[in-house]
Amino acid sequence: MSIRSRSASRSDKPARSDATLKQSGNRQGRNNDRNNTGNSHKKSYSSKHRYKAKPANKKPKIALEDRKVILFNKPFDTLSQFTDGESRKTLADFIPVKDVYAAGRLDRDSEGLMVLTNDGIFQAKLTQPNSKSPKTYWVQVEGAPSEEDLDKLRKGVELKDGMTLPAKVELMAEPEIWDRNPPVRFRAAIPTTWLAITIIEGRNRQVRRMTANIGFPTLRLIRYSMGNMNVGQLQPGEWKEI
Repeated sequence: MSIRSRSASRSDKPARSDATLKQSGNRQGRNNDRNNTGNSHKKSYSSKHRYKAKPANKKPKIALEDRKVILFNKPFDTLSQFTDGESRKTLADFIPVKDVYAAGRLDRDSEGLMVLTNDGIFQAKLTQPNSKSPKTYWVQVEGAPSEEDLDKLRKGVELKDGMTLPAKVELMAEPEIWDRNPPVRFRAAIPTTWLAITIIEGRNRQVRRMTANIGFPTLRLIRYSMGNMNVGQLQPGEWKEI
């Protein structure tokens, strides 16, 4: 509140002399000059400058005629990347096509469908949960889960990184597929069961952690499909462009 307004609000007190008011005014003026001088050296920022949003990192749009989409049946013990510093098998051992990238990873000890593309927008649609693009896995588990056990997966289970979204889970007959090399190690006294599990998420080793959560460890995991694409008749290590 300024001196003038403060004086006006206290009319019951005797008015100060002209000299007193003049002295106070001069003192106030000097203070304002000092403040203005100090502030003149500070850089002025508008609210628009301070809170300017960063530009969105948009993926470049690929023309349909330039889009590449490759379906690959990843073998067991192969990394879902093109390079590795430890001489392990990678995608480069099988796929000579340049400038394509995996739409989602598949664990080294998992098998089945991988989709590779040069289209970043298409890649995001396949992998981001918001797009709700389904991924179906054929999963061989140790033991014989009941419908009650499977209902837990259908409703969602609590993992270390949070609750899973509801999954579609069905019992299935053993599929007619390639032999794994090396073969799965079984315990003779314990049966195994095949499940078809469909999810829209893609957390690290999610399906394996889900089956372990209900007490049935995964012995073998094959990704059968992503969206409307499936592994079809591709054998391990084979790929095709669609």
